[in-house]
Amino acid sequence: QVQLVESGGGLVQAGGSLRLSCVASGSTHTITTMGWYRQAPGKQRELVASITRGGSPNYADSVKGQFTISRDNAKNTVYLQMNSLNPADTAVYYCTAVSLIGRTYWGQGTQVTVSS
Repeated sequence: QVQLVESGGGLVQAGGSLRLSCVASGSTHTITTMGWYRQAPGKQRELVASITRGGSPNYADSVKGQFTISRDNAKNTVYLQMNSLNPADTAVYYCTAVSLIGRTYWGQGTQVTVSS
C-alpha cells in the first residue's frame, strides 16, 4: 500500500505561481511513475504531468512551458511548479503513484484557485 499526501494548494491571483508537493509513504519502493491530475468543476479529471522514477517528465499540451514536474526519490516526494497561473488552471489537483504491478494510488487532492 502507498499513501499520498498533497500540500501547497491555495488561492492565487492570475499570473502568480504555486508549488504543489506530494509525499508518499508506505511501500514506496514499489512506486514507478508519479504524477499530477486535475479536475475542474464540471469537467473530467485530466493528466497534467507525470515523471518516471528516472526523472523523465511528460506534460499535457495545455501546461507545457508553464508547469514543471520534479521528483526527489530520497524524500519520496513529487513536486509541481506552476507558473503564470490563470483562472483556467483552477481545479482540484491530485497526486498519483503507479506501482510495479500497475496499481494507481491517489492522494486526497488539493484545491488550487486562481482569481482573475
